[in-house]
Amino acid sequence: MTARRILSLLPALAVLALSIGLTACDTSENKQELEEGVPVELGELQYNVIFSRYLNPGDVEDKDYLVGQPPPQPDQLYLGVFVQILNKSHEGPETIPTGWVVTDTEHNTYTPLASDSPYALHFAEPIGPEDQVPALGSTAQAGPIDGSMVLFSIPDSATENRPLELTIPGEGGPAVYKLDA
Repeated sequence: MTARRILSLLPALAVLALSIGLTACDTSENKQELEEGVPVELGELQYNVIFSRYLNPGDVEDKDYLVGQPPPQPDQLYLGVFVQILNKSHEGPETIPTGWVVTDTEHNTYTPLASDSPYALHFAEPIGPEDQVPALGSTAQAGPIDGSMVLFSIPDSATENRPLELTIPGEGGPAVYKLDA
């Protein structure tokens, strides 16, 4: 091979090497990035983040979502993320995983709050075969959003670091939803 031929291949080889290096840096090769309203399957569980919004403790509509929560600190907001989960297994129960987080563009992470709300999603609980969360006839299912809520407390400043992303761990995942909130 002539020197001229080798030199002509260098730009293509550099691009190839760079793309291999960037791929190797991504430790979450199975990560699925989604928009609200798009269902995703992680193992036997199908998730759909149907809605996200900031909750106002002074609003009559939001009081049932915030049952048992103290008023937020002056620089904090409550964020409700509403989900539907379906166990697609015909064989047995599947457990809702823990480890959900919201992340802002500055890589700050926020974990779910414990909640006494009748709309709250309960982590680490089983969903029966071919069953769903929220359960049919439950307050959350019959409510205006038709979803179970995952509640977060985030600083006001996080609204400047959008889009916020919800990460749901699971088999074949994680799934990462860009939140509209």
